Amino acid sequence: MDYETPQFYRVMQYAARADRDVVDMVSGSPDWDPPAGVRAGLREYADGDPADFQYAPSRGLRGLRERIANRHGVDADRIVVTNGAGEANHLAMTGGLDQFDGEEILLADPVYPYYAGRANFLDAETTFVPVADDGRLDPDAVRGAASSETAVVVVNSPNNPTGAVYDADAMAAFATVAEDNDALLVSDEVYDQFDYSGRFASALDIGSPNVVATNAFSKSMAITGFRVGYAVFPPTDGPTGELVDRATTRHMLTNVSGSRPAQYAVERAMETTDSAYYEAARDRLRARIETFCGALDATGATYTRPDGGFYVLARFPEFPGTFENAEVLVDDAGVAGMPGAAFGDARADWLRFSLTTPRVETAAERLVEYFR
Repeated sequence: MDYETPQFYRVMQYAARADRDVVDMVSGSPDWDPPAGVRAGLREYADGDPADFQYAPSRGLRGLRERIANRHGVDADRIVVTNGAGEANHLAMTGGLDQFDGEEILLADPVYPYYAGRANFLDAETTFVPVADDGRLDPDAVRGAASSETAVVVVNSPNNPTGAVYDADAMAAFATVAEDNDALLVSDEVYDQFDYSGRFASALDIGSPNVVATNAFSKSMAITGFRVGYAVFPPTDGPTGELVDRATTRHMLTNVSGSRPAQYAVERAMETTDSAYYEAARDRLRARIETFCGALDATGATYTRPDGGFYVLARFPEFPGTFENAEVLVDDAGVAGMPGAAFGDARADWLRFSLTTPRVETAAERLVEYFR
C-alpha cells in the first residue's frame, strides 16, 4: 500500500463541492463539547503570568506528565508529550527502526493510512497482515509475518477502521512477537475511552521493554485541534531505556516544545473531569451504532459492528468501496463515507463511516432509501 497523498481530503473536498446537502461521515472529529475543565483551564491560563507564555519543557508540562503517569501507573520520566498521537506514533516508529536491526514495519490490513504514510516517509519496508473476517488481527498471523527483518509492529486498539478491541491475552501475544523478533510493539491507544466491550487492555499492562504506547486527548476530550498527545516509552533503566531520550531529542529539534496553553488546559481537565463525561460520550455513540447498524441491516449490507472507537466498515451488495463509488454516494445519496481502498487491500470493497456526526439518523435514512 502506497500512501503518498492523504486521501481523506480528497473525499471531504469532493463532498464540500457537491450541489446538495451531504452528511459528513469521513471526519473523525468528535461533535460533542469538551469537558468544562478545558475551557476553564484556557481562561485561567490567559489570565496568568506572562512569564508562563514562553516555551514549555520539551517533554511537556510536569503536572500534565505526572497526571498521565498516574493514569497509567508509570514513572513520569517515561512520558513525552507530543503534538497529537500522530507525532507520538512517528517518534515511536522511528525509535524502533533505530533501536533494532530490522528495516521492516508490520501493519494490519486494513490500516489507518497515516501509519503507512509514516512508513513511506521513513523509507521502511512495509508488510501488511490481513485481519480475520471479524476485523481482528490474529496474533498468530502477526507471528507468521514477523522475522529478523521486523523492527516495528503497530497495533491500534480500539481500532480504526475495524472497531476491534484487543484484550490482555492478545496484547501479551503481540508483545511476545515483538520480543521474540527483536522488534518494538507500538500500541496506538487513542480510542481507549471508547471501549464498549469491556475487553480493552493497554499494552503497558504487559510490562515489556519492547512496548511503546501512544495516546492523545484529541478524541477523548473532543479537542482534535489542541494537538496534545503523548508516548509512554519503556523504563529508562531497561534494555531499551534510551528510546525516551532519543524521542525527546527528535521532538525538541522538530517542535522545541508543544503548545503550553493547550497542555495547561488538558491538565486542568484531567484534574476536574470525572468518569461521567466519558460514559456520556460512550452512551451517545452506542445509540448511534444501534441506529446506523440497523440501517445497514435494512440495506442487506455486511458490516463490522464496532467493539470500540466510532467507525463502521460496511460492504454493500454490488457496490465496491472505490473512490468513484464514494463520490456516487455523495452525489446520489448525500452521504460521504471513506473508501475501503484507502485503508488497504483486505477491505478494499468496503466503505468506512464515522459516527461523529449528530446526523447519523439522517445518513441512515438516506442509505436505506438509496440501497433498497
